Amino acid sequence: MRNEYAADQGLSEDDLAADWHTQFGRWFAEAVAHPLPEPNAMIVATADAAGHSSGRTVLLKGYDPDGFVFYTNYDSRKGGELAVNPWASLVFPWFPMQRQVVVAGPVERVDRAETEEYFASRPRGSQLGAWASTQSRVIPDRAALDDAYEAVAERFADVDPIPPPPHWGGFRVRPESVEFWQGRASRLHDRLRFRRTEGGTWVTERLAP
Repeated sequence: MRNEYAADQGLSEDDLAADWHTQFGRWFAEAVAHPLPEPNAMIVATADAAGHSSGRTVLLKGYDPDGFVFYTNYDSRKGGELAVNPWASLVFPWFPMQRQVVVAGPVERVDRAETEEYFASRPRGSQLGAWASTQSRVIPDRAALDDAYEAVAERFADVDPIPPPPHWGGFRVRPESVEFWQGRASRLHDRLRFRRTEGGTWVTERLAP
């Protein structure tokens, strides 16, 4: 069966939507329909105050013209790094489609009401896990984590809905650039980028592969 995203298809300026979020919506819908496993999985790269970087995979939970939203423990490594250096890069690695989307921009916390709305939609087990895990901290063994989970399950046995922990919530990455990368033959890939200028307007530009 021919791959409809074959390397000879490419991505031209004529194919590109008028704005990054419409273009992302198109590609994301195609990634979901492909279907790819976890099409909303993205690599989030952050750095501490000294510039030491770290990366991890998280799940995108929403996007709109204001940016990309994910949720985490604010006391985690990424939460601590974003507190002192509120800038991140995101990579959506859609390898079977020979595509990736690369985002960079400043990061801010979402408001508490938005966090509470999303937290209420999570499975109860995931809600309890958010309370039980001291994310990114060293723990002695698996039993310590299981014991913490059992303790919070007992604590919230008669509570419904469970509220989000005070140290847990969302981040929104507000893009300064969004690059759409389409693989091509002979490593002559197509790279088209939306970039916000200092004046706040957006330009599109082609990057050499």
